[in-house]
Amino acid sequence: MARAVIFDCDGVLVNTETIVIGIELQAMAELGVEYERDAFIRKYLGCSEADFEHGLNADHRAVHGTGLPDGFFEAMEQRRVRALESDVAAIAGAHAFAASLTGPRAVASSSRTPVLHMKLKKTGLAPLFGDHIHGGDDVKAGKPAPDLFLRAAGRLGTDPGDCLVIEDSVFGVQGARNAGMRAWGFTGGGHCPAGHGDQLREAGAEAVFGHFDRVGEAWRARAG
Repeated sequence: MARAVIFDCDGVLVNTETIVIGIELQAMAELGVEYERDAFIRKYLGCSEADFEHGLNADHRAVHGTGLPDGFFEAMEQRRVRALESDVAAIAGAHAFAASLTGPRAVASSSRTPVLHMKLKKTGLAPLFGDHIHGGDDVKAGKPAPDLFLRAAGRLGTDPGDCLVIEDSVFGVQGARNAGMRAWGFTGGGHCPAGHGDQLREAGAEAVFGHFDRVGEAWRARAG
């Protein structure tokens, strides 16, 4: 029975995916690389920043024969941060559920640590996790590698087998399972395409929830 909960951040605790996906699609479209939104989400949701940047470079090269122009990622990051600083919000029920937990809890996100802290502070979630906030730049290998989740469990002093991960991405669920942890899928972030819950289950999620009210009910039932 899991006693610790490890949360992904983007699309689970905060509404960032609904904001940044549009920015990313627009930035690439300005360079003549067009995506169908759901296909873009399926390809890149939850992956590490390094894998994301490698993938976008490859996509640009496939269209134009060259990688992305110098400064592209820095400029896109500035656009994302500006938007998040004004529009980021906690996902409904996330604060209440996290605050209700009596056992260890942590955040394990592919986001870079400074931006991760900004999002959690602006939404009032940071105090719930204290020092247990881990970003993609804290490990060498991002999701779906297990490293980020194992780091979070190690800092909590919790065995991986005693951890439950809540994730909105296939890469995240795979990373949790690769770390020897249980995983629940979450589709309540407003960005998940049709059939996404089925993909999370196929990746190893034991259950999938569309709202934190349902997550809380399942957690209490498991504890009872």
